[in-house]
Amino acid sequence: MNPALKQLHPYPFEKLRALLAGIQPDKNLTPISLSIGEPKHSAPEMVKQMLISSLDKMSVYPATLGIPELREAIINWCERRFGVPKGWLDASRHVLPVNGTREALFAFTQAVVEPNVEGLVVSPNPFYQIYEGAAILAGAAPHYLPCLESNGFIPDFEAVSADIWTRCQIVFLCSPGNPTGALIPLETLKSLISLADKYDFIIAADECYSELYFDELSPPPGLLTACAEMGRIDFKRCVVFHSLSKRSNLPGLRSGFVAGDAEILKSFLLYRTYHGCAMPVHSQLASATAWRDEAHVRDNRSLYREKFDAVLEILTPVLKVKKPDGGFYLWAEVPGDDTDFCRQLFSHTNVTVIPGSYLSREVDGINPGAGWIRMALVAPVAECVEAATRIRDFLSTYRR
Repeated sequence: MNPALKQLHPYPFEKLRALLAGIQPDKNLTPISLSIGEPKHSAPEMVKQMLISSLDKMSVYPATLGIPELREAIINWCERRFGVPKGWLDASRHVLPVNGTREALFAFTQAVVEPNVEGLVVSPNPFYQIYEGAAILAGAAPHYLPCLESNGFIPDFEAVSADIWTRCQIVFLCSPGNPTGALIPLETLKSLISLADKYDFIIAADECYSELYFDELSPPPGLLTACAEMGRIDFKRCVVFHSLSKRSNLPGLRSGFVAGDAEILKSFLLYRTYHGCAMPVHSQLASATAWRDEAHVRDNRSLYREKFDAVLEILTPVLKVKKPDGGFYLWAEVPGDDTDFCRQLFSHTNVTVIPGSYLSREVDGINPGAGWIRMALVAPVAECVEAATRIRDFLSTYRR
């Protein structure tokens, strides 16, 4: 067996199950889960219809590069959404369809990391645990950058030493972030690109929450936006990851894409050809349908906007929490120990949230997620309101 497997941490939800094991909450209270970020809104009808009408494509071997219709739909979306000038992105060179960003983030790391005892994969902290596991299994060491309230819950890239940047092979970004919902400013992205040029590392931007934001007139910028504004027509050292899971409520379709630096993607395509992870053709056709349409995405945002407004009205007076820049998580500071809070909350209210310390690592004696909880507002509005009401009432009696 690969000895690196022994270095992997239990997944946060495994730790949560162990934390709550043996607790019997009030059976008169319907269980409400705010712990897992699984979208619960309806999948777009047109996507379902395309899947049904193209099921005959199951008899066709899919190509790893993907069908032209999907790649063109993705390129057109990137141009519209991130202001990339027409013609900069080539559908045959700058984009690859993938089976969801989780699979792609892990595989990408295996493809591009050069195993090296000194090599680092840099990520935010708290973070999506795939970044860490992918680094370890690729033969690099994870290096964590704290996302503290004092810096708007984004890493302080200027505080990173030259030694760390010299050893860095990939820096992972997540914007809007999981779990904080914080957005990395456009100027910070540009500065990071300059650092990548100086120290020769790859920026891997996980932007799977990019389409969940609150102001329809101000969609958040992404790494491609920064490239476009810098005139970086080759997208050198820049790769973005996008998914239909959150944008279009299609987590079960397992569909996303990777786009950016053509030379990097050329090597990643070679890896994927051996990896055997081509997306089925009927899924590709359904995905192209989703990327071409924005109406269902606007409707999706409207539902989240309604939930955030209702829940924050209930929780803001009793909990340190505010509307994030994007995503569907609330990142809230709680009194006392976050694991004890989550355990007692479940026991008294049958509401499940996840401790922030389970989503981060202690570095130099500090765990930036300790004392915080993550709430995923994915349930219907009424359930989210009910959960918030129970949390508010619980806080009036909570004893640490």
